[in-house]
Amino acid sequence: MKNILGVLGGMGPMAGALFYKMITEMTVAERDQDHLNMIIISDVQIPDRSTAILNGDDEPGRALHKNCKILESLGCKAICATCNTAHYFLHQFEDLSIPIISMVKETAKEMGRLHRGEKIALLATNGTIKVGLYQEALKAEGVEPYICSEEGRKATMHLIYDCIKGGKPADKESLAFIDKEIKDAGCAGALLACTELSVIKDEEKLDDFYTDPMEVLAARVIEFMGKEVSRPE
Repeated sequence: MKNILGVLGGMGPMAGALFYKMITEMTVAERDQDHLNMIIISDVQIPDRSTAILNGDDEPGRALHKNCKILESLGCKAICATCNTAHYFLHQFEDLSIPIISMVKETAKEMGRLHRGEKIALLATNGTIKVGLYQEALKAEGVEPYICSEEGRKATMHLIYDCIKGGKPADKESLAFIDKEIKDAGCAGALLACTELSVIKDEEKLDDFYTDPMEVLAARVIEFMGKEVSRPE
């Protein structure tokens, strides 16, 4: 197998499954052989990335680095990951011979193209927000990040952990609370900066006010691997 994309999945499993579906649906193809060759490591044992960041624990980083080296040894052309918070660790790896296509960096570029000079709500885990993973990247692209109130952040964490990671549907009241807060704050859009929120966008059919970094990543890796992205007409 040649021209292989390595995918770090399992964080969480539903997000990894959705990413594989996105890649398949977004690739212009007429037969099986037109799609991407992928090796997916669905490592569900990697400790929670947000909790680890808040506690100063590097165990997720060590596990992610080990999996990157496995994908490198298997001949992958590039690596991507289906977890926004994991990029805090991934951005620190400097000893790989193949690139990591960063969901954070690619999404920030896309938001700069779509929303330069505007305010965008950042919906993410507490860990992602604490380390400024998206804030600095967005500011560098001319986008003003909006961080929700404490109540909004609690509602976001509830959707991520109690709903999707807990195997339950999204809490519509929490969704409505967040939607009202960020629109009342004058946000021109919102960034679903956690892949559990990507699952909610897919299940709840959220409109284009909400940008999904996993969709941005899917398009970028398809292009990087030399394939054509299927664009809606």
